Amino acid sequence: MDSSLQRAAGTALVVDPQQGGVRRSRRVPAIRLLVLDQSLIFGGFAFAYWLRYRADWPEPLDGIIFEVATQNVVPFQAFLPIILPLMLLLALRFATRGLYSSSARLGAFDQIGTIVGSTLTGIALLIVFVFLYKPFYYSRLIFVFAGAAIVVLLSTWRLLAAGFRHWQWSRGIGRERVLVVGGTGLGQEVMSGIAASPGLGYSLVGYIDDRAMMENSPATRVFRHLGSLDEFAQALAQSGAEQVILALPFWEQGRLPELVSICQQFGVGYQVAPDFYQLSFDRVDMLQLSGVPLLRPKEIRLRGANLLLKRATDICAVLLSAPLTLPLALLIVLLIRLNSKGPALFRQTRVGKGGQLFTCLKFRTMVPDAEARKAELVAQNEADGPLFKMRDDPRVTGVGRLLRRSSLDELPQLWNVLRGEMCLIGPRPALPEEVARYEPWHRRRLEVMPGAAGLAQALGRSDMSFDEQVRLDIYYAENWSVSMDLRVFLMILPVVLSGRGAY
Repeated sequence: MDSSLQRAAGTALVVDPQQGGVRRSRRVPAIRLLVLDQSLIFGGFAFAYWLRYRADWPEPLDGIIFEVATQNVVPFQAFLPIILPLMLLLALRFATRGLYSSSARLGAFDQIGTIVGSTLTGIALLIVFVFLYKPFYYSRLIFVFAGAAIVVLLSTWRLLAAGFRHWQWSRGIGRERVLVVGGTGLGQEVMSGIAASPGLGYSLVGYIDDRAMMENSPATRVFRHLGSLDEFAQALAQSGAEQVILALPFWEQGRLPELVSICQQFGVGYQVAPDFYQLSFDRVDMLQLSGVPLLRPKEIRLRGANLLLKRATDICAVLLSAPLTLPLALLIVLLIRLNSKGPALFRQTRVGKGGQLFTCLKFRTMVPDAEARKAELVAQNEADGPLFKMRDDPRVTGVGRLLRRSSLDELPQLWNVLRGEMCLIGPRPALPEEVARYEPWHRRRLEVMPGAAGLAQALGRSDMSFDEQVRLDIYYAENWSVSMDLRVFLMILPVVLSGRGAY
């Protein structure tokens, strides 16, 4: 989810820059994307034509895609009157869905969803139009081939482009320079989101606020204070910022028009983060009362029928995967016992839905007296909030380090899933001492059943701040769907294989 920075600061309103020169400079990459997409759509239809009329299909496919008699072969030029409208229709659909917007920053899976939906709609409209007016003219099968080819080509290109862009951003290449306005809790959350997620493509140049952060605050060593709000124009000019995030506390919202005007004068794009940080919820629904907008906390979706559906899906997934997971679990037990003395399973009390305690199972990755030695290492904690994390924890065994990097130490939690204490996808279960240190808004994540893996693990694992993890957990609970679970699972796979953020 490329919008995790916006979630860190609440629901952000994206506003396009008003200066014509900047708009023209940002329009060039969009035109390039448009031209490339149009070329791939045309190429996809040409490939579909070859598959239908020219390709030699092996058995038994040749019986399904039968050979077309020579007198019935339609020349490719005859399809141009329907290819061109399809290209125009998809260009309009993609543009209205934000695929060519420089400020949208849609994730690869969001782009693919738009591509699939728009292509299916376009092909369906073409089929209806063509066979209403010329039922004898075109092959029906070519539209199936064309839809599949266009989706595969466009999706592959978007995935490759997203991967290359992420690779560049992770190495500091081509990032957009961002200036944050506001240094209070909301502004610090935005800056932490930028610093913890280099793959978003943002580079933090600093922040402005009437008061700098306290000198003894760890954030002062990371975030540069560039001046007061009255010095905004000067800071904008000197920093070379290309994007501004306005993250002011609610008592300074009256200065927004002035700051927005300065952004427009400089031709710099900006995003406004409303100060929902002070409220104990992460997202809101907007209602109207006689034209007056009202904000209401978003409801948790994992309830009632949705919860039953998720539960049934989890049980089926665990049972179907048992022929693979059980032999793997036995092999891991053997390796643990050979590597170090002590039990193969580690049992730990965790906090479940509604604050209920349960025994969470994991494969043991540390020495048997790891909990007793934790007090000695508290000063070396590398995580923020109530979490405890160390990259080079001396308590971790050799096999344990491998299990952690591959996340195989979580495998016994499938038993917790069958017992109804956990689900496959959901917020990670917290320790009681961590929950005791929660802020009030953190407790909203306890309204749903914990999971073996979650959205936070898919996006950043241990490299993400605690508050950002909680915001992602709340976002997941409020926006759950079966397709979201599937997307989180697909996002987790490359993270697990790479071992990124796992320690």
